[in-house]
Amino acid sequence: MKAFLKNYRQSPRKVRLVADLIKGNRVAQAFTQLKALPRRASGPIEQLLASAVANAKNSGISPENLYVENVTVNKGIVMKRSMPRARGSASRINKRTSHIMLTLIEKTVEKKAKKVSKTDKVEKKEKVVKKSKVTKKPEVKAEN
Repeated sequence: MKAFLKNYRQSPRKVRLVADLIKGNRVAQAFTQLKALPRRASGPIEQLLASAVANAKNSGISPENLYVENVTVNKGIVMKRSMPRARGSASRINKRTSHIMLTLIEKTVEKKAKKVSKTDKVEKKEKVVKKSKVTKKPEVKAEN
């Protein structure tokens, strides 16, 4: 499932810091990380993730099996503003925006049953360590 956020009024460089943290995580884990993160972009990305989960539910996909496949942050429009400088000149200020695209994927994780073999039950012989009285260095004897 996909969800888009266009013309979010923050620079893509700052938004990518938040987006890279949740790539590849489970949806529940991504929500937890976004709630605890003290970045401005974490709130809108959290809403975007909720929207993508709602899109998945609407399609009939269970939210327990959803993972964040990819979060792409691209450059949006740049609003040009000017700031007065010395001697009547002006310098330009770029107000940057971001386009964010979030993609979810459904993964089913099968639990493998662990088989106990006869070799696991047999205890392996361990090395016996004894200290000699004269040299005070450990002597190692291996039982075969």
